[in-house]
Amino acid sequence: MPAAATNPNVEQPARFDAQTRPEAAPRILIVDDNPLNRDLVERILWAEGFATLRARDAEEAVSVLRSAPVDLILLDVVLPGRSGLDLCAAFQADRALRDIPVIFLSALDDARNRLEGLHAGAVDYITKPFYGEEVLARVRVHLRTRQAMRLMALQEQGRLAELRQAQRSILVSPGDLPEASFAVSYRPLGAVGGDIYDVLRLGDELFGYFVGDVSGHSVGASFLTSAVKALLRHYSGPLYSAEETMCGINSVLRSTIPDGQYMTACYARYYQRKRRLSIVSAGHPAPIRVAADGKSTTFAVEGDPLGVFGSVILEKREFSLDPGDRFYLYTDGLIEDSRLPGGGRDTGLQRLRRACELRHGLPLADAAHAITAEVRPPAEPAEDDLLLLAVEVRK
Repeated sequence: MPAAATNPNVEQPARFDAQTRPEAAPRILIVDDNPLNRDLVERILWAEGFATLRARDAEEAVSVLRSAPVDLILLDVVLPGRSGLDLCAAFQADRALRDIPVIFLSALDDARNRLEGLHAGAVDYITKPFYGEEVLARVRVHLRTRQAMRLMALQEQGRLAELRQAQRSILVSPGDLPEASFAVSYRPLGAVGGDIYDVLRLGDELFGYFVGDVSGHSVGASFLTSAVKALLRHYSGPLYSAEETMCGINSVLRSTIPDGQYMTACYARYYQRKRRLSIVSAGHPAPIRVAADGKSTTFAVEGDPLGVFGSVILEKREFSLDPGDRFYLYTDGLIEDSRLPGGGRDTGLQRLRRACELRHGLPLADAAHAITAEVRPPAEPAEDDLLLLAVEVRK
């Protein structure tokens, strides 16, 4: 990226050209309309190995920031045109600049001025006349703090990446169980998600399909998804009915998750030989069926969410399917939209059903991704995790 010295609108004496400093040298922008003040501060910083950039007013300061990397800003309050307070507030509103620490360097030294500077977003306030050692000490403190924050952010990103990889590694893929005839479209809101799905072989031509949504978007919610997967596998199989599977998950969640947190879930068991589908829902959106002729219906099944009550009331319903039918389990991120009246849930469900109908002729995996992209285009900001599990009834 070009240094500020290449910008014809920015004052930069050749003797203090930031390009002559090592690349690793911290870059400090000095914004002051008084050339004597700029020279003095620059000499103090330059003698200690810092790279310096200069600006006489807000307009030049913005020009520097758009053309060169800056690690810290020394900013006067009184500037021609736009004040330093307004400029600092503008930095805080700019995602690209809000991370840069600002230290006010001003002759305005009463308590009200200091508070105004800090409220505008500055990390410190030094009054004129100043001591060179004080300026250096405060600059170093805030640069070290910024460096430490960046390191912590990188470490956190690394941990989230590991967690994301671990979470994805426990999610079954269609290639792992092709006999189950399913496809998945999963787009978590953040690095890790609170939505979970699983597909299990329960017996000869008997498969279980599970979709769950843990409330909240915290990392803690993502940890719960691993626990739920383990519980699901423990409480599945011939020893437990579908209702007992959900009750078993509920009993553990009720005793472990924090108050106020819960999980909605839908558990479907499909008997391929008989083409019979049984569904147990725990406060979850109704599954969608698209018949071979492309017409959709919903499987409305009631039930309490998991983790709220010691004993849950669950309903199980059974449905007959036909060759060429598809059914879809999903989480509410695909049907809820705060921009629509009432959260858009009913409208969102109708939109999802239409998308399922329109994409019925596509191969199952292509259909799942196309449906998700249609109801929640990737270019639009998502408000929740997006999960769609599609299953096809073989002919």
